[in-house]
Amino acid sequence: MPLKKRIISVLAALLLLLPLAACGAGMQESTKGNATAASGTESTPAAPREAAVVYFTSNISAEGLVKIYEKLGWQPGGKVAVKISTGEPPASNYLRPELIGDLVRRLNGTIVECNTAYGGSRSSSAMHRQVAEDHGFTAIADFDLMDEEGEVEWPMSGGTRLNRIIVGSHAENYEDWVILSHFKGHAMAGFGGAIKNVGIGISSASGKVLVHSAGTRTSGSIMHGSQSAWLEALAEMVKGFRDHVGEEHVIYINVMNRLSVDCDCDGSPAEPDIHDIGILASTDPVALDQACVDLIYQAEGNAALVKRIENKKGIHTLEHAEAIGLGSRAYELVKIDD
Repeated sequence: MPLKKRIISVLAALLLLLPLAACGAGMQESTKGNATAASGTESTPAAPREAAVVYFTSNISAEGLVKIYEKLGWQPGGKVAVKISTGEPPASNYLRPELIGDLVRRLNGTIVECNTAYGGSRSSSAMHRQVAEDHGFTAIADFDLMDEEGEVEWPMSGGTRLNRIIVGSHAENYEDWVILSHFKGHAMAGFGGAIKNVGIGISSASGKVLVHSAGTRTSGSIMHGSQSAWLEALAEMVKGFRDHVGEEHVIYINVMNRLSVDCDCDGSPAEPDIHDIGILASTDPVALDQACVDLIYQAEGNAALVKRIENKKGIHTLEHAEAIGLGSRAYELVKIDD
């Protein structure tokens, strides 16, 4: 072949390869800060979002918790609710007062909870208050059972399962919120983090049933025939909450210690197979929970917890949360340790 024709042929081949190269580069970028590669799941299609910042420290201590809070640069302007799980007796892995006390006092925060919808030691206000005292929370701050005097409905828009959420009536007494969660496995949701702490934890008893039933009822069994449907309702409840209180009025902190496959609503959880990992914080609950899931997939001894997450389709909560605009599964992990 003459030299001129060979040059033309080579140039033509290069032009054909350029779109493929660009496509490959775009695919690499889309997996950054996302559990798709780690967990083997696919994200629900959504409009492109800017990656959220998630801060990380391996220092699981009262000092480490305060430091990561400071990194968020968030200043509350009103009465602060600190949402935790008080933990089911006798031996659940709730966040200990010794760990959270300094931060709660710094915020002049009120520890808030709602009663459960499944029985146990926290299904009535009297029993729940006793648990809060026994677990040491009343010694570090005021304690408020938000549904002790009733419940209120807040609107939810932009979802497919819920058009309202039902929260404890005292929720209206707070302007600013710190969602302080123990990240771990969960028998129904696969994992429990910031989204679970809000979606079930801030719902009143009837609001919990509304979420668990994917919006179909407010009393009776918390079981639902469709796993995907109730996980979607879980994400939608958090969007309803976030939209009502205002995005600028809420931050999220997850503590990754005592990483059992079981939730703090289990009074006799399985012993963890994974070593403690750290504390993470963000203004985006989706990015925060996604980052925690990614760290679980990277951890040694993760088989049991990964199995639980995948068997319960836990990633679908994050997929739907991103799809409805609650947050972004893409994130930048910023390590703050010296």
